[in-house]
Amino acid sequence: MTDLAHDYLDLDSLLSADELELRARVRSFVDERIRPDVARWYEAAHFPRELVKEMGALGLLGMHLRGYGCAGRSAVEYGLAALELEAGDSGLRTFVSVQGSLAMSAISKFGSEEQKQRWLPGMAAGELIGCFALTEPTAGSDPASMLTRAVRVGSGWVLDGAKRWIGLASLADVAVVWARTDAGVRGFLVPTATPGFTATAIEPKLSMRASIQCDITLNDVRLPAEAVLPGVTGLRGPFTCLDEARYGIMWGAMGAARDAYETALAYALQRRQFDASLAGFQLTQQKLVDMVVEIQKGMLVALHTGRLKDAGRLRPEQISLGKLDNVRSAIAICREARTILGGNGITLDHSPLRHANNLESVRTYEGTDEMHTLIMGRAITGIPAFAPGRPS
Repeated sequence: MTDLAHDYLDLDSLLSADELELRARVRSFVDERIRPDVARWYEAAHFPRELVKEMGALGLLGMHLRGYGCAGRSAVEYGLAALELEAGDSGLRTFVSVQGSLAMSAISKFGSEEQKQRWLPGMAAGELIGCFALTEPTAGSDPASMLTRAVRVGSGWVLDGAKRWIGLASLADVAVVWARTDAGVRGFLVPTATPGFTATAIEPKLSMRASIQCDITLNDVRLPAEAVLPGVTGLRGPFTCLDEARYGIMWGAMGAARDAYETALAYALQRRQFDASLAGFQLTQQKLVDMVVEIQKGMLVALHTGRLKDAGRLRPEQISLGKLDNVRSAIAICREARTILGGNGITLDHSPLRHANNLESVRTYEGTDEMHTLIMGRAITGIPAFAPGRPS
């Protein structure tokens, strides 16, 4: 196996010493703490909560945020961490994304100083878990149609409604809940021990089995005035956080793809059929080459996008390009990698099909292919086509 098998275009030469060191630390964590047990966790639908504080100690939680115990790392460094985590499993990368890019970002960007001091240090350390409650049973791609409502009662608020597909909600200490008010959509910090807040894990699942996604019900949830995030009104708030998560996804998907490819390559090199190495067959080499081409292209997209983000020049529609293409390419790579493994590929002894199943969720959340296509279409044509006939 040559160096070209792992980094055909020498993309490592585009990374700084600090970036390479950060990647190596996260890769070692994945190799030591995730790979040995992830198949068992996936089969048992178990989220390894014991890793949360370890991730905090590594500086992975809210790592792109500054202050309040956060690591203040660059966008590219965060992307590299997401890539390595998802090479282990999408569910573990998803936890870091929900905690940091969604819940912690919302508090950091839009919270009061008191809210930041109360929640961010504990979340950065992994001592507290947060979730981000936007999607509803009848409002997935169209959050503007959300039904969850917050009403002023005296000096406080009362929330009623339902949310669905909320990552880690049943383990969370605080939920960032987005709700309609008379003044527009607002974000609320809801301690999950608050009466009327109920989170129920969604089971059984065929994807993201080493993670937890929940239904949330909000029944007469009473909150003080200071529960509202003061820094934003309207859907700009949740959309800003979603862009942070979407950015990490374009890196993470390439981690899953790389792991599936490397698994298939190692298998092909040791497997013999018709008294010859499986890697020596032309059709096998074509599959491997196609995977390398797509992974290298996806990595270049992610890296360039990260450099734009660090320079403060990244636009939402550029994030959509990376999320859209890298995830759908990663699914194709993982499925093709499974074919090289033959029947053995359907077992949890090998990672490609597990990655492919997980990526079906990644492809759906934080914007489906269709939504990112329309975001790009609007940017290209200037015409919004999300809901023909409805004002945008």
